[in-house]
Amino acid sequence: MSILKKNKSEFHKRWHIKHRRWREMHDKKHEHLYEIHKIHQKHKNEFNLCHKYLIWLRPMALLINIFIIYLIFKVVGIKAITMFFAAIFTAKEIAHLYIYWRLEKRIMKPIESLKTGVEQIAKGNYEVRIEKEVYNEIGILIDEFNEMAERLEQGERLKKEYEENRKTLIANISHDLKTPITSINGYVEAILDGVANSPDTINSYLKTIHNNIDYINRLIDDLFLFSKLDMQKLDFKFEKVKIKPFMRDLMEEFAFVLGEKNINFSFTDRIEREVEVNIDGKRIYQTIRNIIGNAVKYGHEENLAISIELKDETDHVRINISDNGPGIAEDKLSYVFDRFYRIDTERTKDLMSTGLGLAIAKEMVEAHGGRISVWSSLSEGSTFSIELSIAI
Repeated sequence: MSILKKNKSEFHKRWHIKHRRWREMHDKKHEHLYEIHKIHQKHKNEFNLCHKYLIWLRPMALLINIFIIYLIFKVVGIKAITMFFAAIFTAKEIAHLYIYWRLEKRIMKPIESLKTGVEQIAKGNYEVRIEKEVYNEIGILIDEFNEMAERLEQGERLKKEYEENRKTLIANISHDLKTPITSINGYVEAILDGVANSPDTINSYLKTIHNNIDYINRLIDDLFLFSKLDMQKLDFKFEKVKIKPFMRDLMEEFAFVLGEKNINFSFTDRIEREVEVNIDGKRIYQTIRNIIGNAVKYGHEENLAISIELKDETDHVRINISDNGPGIAEDKLSYVFDRFYRIDTERTKDLMSTGLGLAIAKEMVEAHGGRISVWSSLSEGSTFSIELSIAI
């Protein structure tokens, strides 16, 4: 029983506390409503005063005006009053004409121009622009319209470029896949028909088939990587990296691989301070590997030299990758980063190049917010330069 009484007492206590809180909230709400009521009454009185003014003062003002007109009529006569009102009406018409002219110039004409522009946009003419002749809200609207039309025109241009690139891409893929597949088919038929009748010949044919299959695999891998880059679907894992030790580790690997191919390789670090860059190390490695691979494919078979230089340029680091290869003609430099572009005009498969290495390198560098450029001259080699911003 004592426990029951205790629980009952606790219940009443909690109920009284809640009741007190509700009452306080009710009182505050009542005070707030009372303040709103007072404001309403104040403005209501102001409205009533204004209403009384309109009811009583306006008729009085009208009577006073009639009395003044009567006095003027008695003093100057009806002729002067007629001339006075005629002058007023004339001035009114002139004012109306001026206002209409201003309205036509500043509102109606710009709106008509906007209407014409919108109709042209609806027809697909994104080159339309409206001349801005007024500097008001409609002028701002005209600026917005012109900016919209420019963006639509750029979008249409990009759409056409993408469509053209898509057609070119399909044609290039068809060409680049057809050649090795035809070669594989020919060698397989030769083996099956008994044309290759010696173990050495069969072994040679099988090596060629293997090389072509390897090329097809690399082409598919590069296409997949480039398409993900182009659609901005490739995942990047950016992190702050100390560029000096990062480059030293990479250069050790490249020095070993290129040394096995009897290629003279050198690395020069010209950065004196500790510098950090925000990069995805794996992707930068792929970029440098693609450029070096390109130099090896198109370089001299003997005495090929590749050098890499790391430089500090205040707000960014520069990685220069140079070779003593045959170089690139000036008229072809602007195309080296295009997909499927090869320096050899015959587009032979002797080098088994996919034509995507430099295009992928460019996309990867730009995904880092950097820049890539190339300098080259025939018989003097080439230098590819990568700029990466220094992390803050």
